[in-house]
Amino acid sequence: MDAELKNSILKTGTTILGIVCKDGVVMASDRQITLGHTAHNKTFRKTNEVNDYLVISWAGQVSDAQRLSKLVAAELKLKGLRSKSRPTVRQSASLTASIAFSNIRQPSMIPSIVSTLIGGFNEDGTTEFYNIGIDGSIIKIEDYDASGSGSTFVLGLLERQYKKGLTVREGIELAKEALKSSTQRDTASGYGIDIFTITKEGIKKVVSQEIIPEYKDSE
Repeated sequence: MDAELKNSILKTGTTILGIVCKDGVVMASDRQITLGHTAHNKTFRKTNEVNDYLVISWAGQVSDAQRLSKLVAAELKLKGLRSKSRPTVRQSASLTASIAFSNIRQPSMIPSIVSTLIGGFNEDGTTEFYNIGIDGSIIKIEDYDASGSGSTFVLGLLERQYKKGLTVREGIELAKEALKSSTQRDTASGYGIDIFTITKEGIKKVVSQEIIPEYKDSE
């Protein structure tokens, strides 16, 4: 059952990725929403700030992902108010994993299928990056990761080009190249890219580009 659930994420049309750098984390995604064989939406943002210290990317069913994002944001705010301290990135990832675990195990006509990447910075300035599986598993990522239908193309490129200790600036360029590979070959990824950086200085959206098809005369 676990393998079946994890394999089902490959059926979701999207590309999300994260790259761990020596001075922070880079997270990126495309903008296409696929409905069957149709590009249902071309401008959807799959990577977003949850709050002022956390970024989430997701691949999967749109409604489930939107609900998960809202629940995580609300629960983290409540957790902070109760404890009078800001949750760590690890605690935030654990909370997300717990919600995902509960969702997938509730009887439903349509099971919740969302794969999530989480990056953030702690109060001491350290940055962390996690993969939350659709089954509620949680894995701390020390180099790079990707999910969605375009991940096959992305992981192949990152495997060859990622180098331990690269800078955030280098990570941004690598993320661009990875998304270009995905949007060129994966039929369910495309129409735009969004890239965020997470450092001790905070969260910044550094790339927001639209991919517009152009017609050219053949020579």
